[in-house]
Amino acid sequence: MSIRALFIDMDDTLLTASKSISDRNRKAIIRLMNQGVKVFLATGRHYEITAPYHKELGLQTPMICLNGASIHDPLAGRVMQRNTVQLNKERFHDLTDKIRGNVIIHTANGFYCNHTNAEIDDWIQVGQTGPQYIGDLRQAHYADVLKYSVRTGAPCPALSALFKDEAEVINWNDGFELVAPNVSKWSAIKSLLDAFRIYPSEAAAIGDGPNDTEMLRRVGISAAMGNASDEVKAAADLVTGHHEKDGLAEFIEGYLEESVEAFMI
Repeated sequence: MSIRALFIDMDDTLLTASKSISDRNRKAIIRLMNQGVKVFLATGRHYEITAPYHKELGLQTPMICLNGASIHDPLAGRVMQRNTVQLNKERFHDLTDKIRGNVIIHTANGFYCNHTNAEIDDWIQVGQTGPQYIGDLRQAHYADVLKYSVRTGAPCPALSALFKDEAEVINWNDGFELVAPNVSKWSAIKSLLDAFRIYPSEAAAIGDGPNDTEMLRRVGISAAMGNASDEVKAAADLVTGHHEKDGLAEFIEGYLEESVEAFMI
């Protein structure tokens, strides 16, 4: 198998708990790029808090953001592809109004939220841009929604299931996310593979979350992080180390570099 592209999830895959890239992970990625492999970030994050890490790694590839709802140009961040999700806003707010937690609405012009917390404080620090609005989201004037994120602090499949006819639902241990139907990291990956004339069998992917399972199933070789759930591990070809123990580098060193070297010979 020859690998020409690698798609990397960010949180709890590329990044440590302190939201940094380890030296070993960085060096492994750079070696892979030097061998001619195209390396992409595929994340649930919005563009502003993806771009600094993209720059840190010296990547020259488009960024897949918001679970595939947007793809951004590697140089100026120009939107190359965008998919908005059309929900009945009044119904959405009626159903989520009384939850304990936070509702975050990612739009083409920034994000809106009920309140700030440590996660959003980190976004502000990394992306150097804050929410467009904080407070009662019924009063917010937002449009062109790319992703809804409902953070309840616990799984809530009964609530998320109420949106399955309007959106693609991603269930997490602390809530759920909604994007447009048929939108995923994989749908964005497929469009980029087509653009670069790379077959899915020539691509690799690595991740840890439920928003990664489809891309893990579809590429030529995939790895789930050691910190992933059993469901995510079952979707991958193999399981690598924990994100705090350079599991990404372990995957690159043990499987991808060998594949690329064999192809170059």
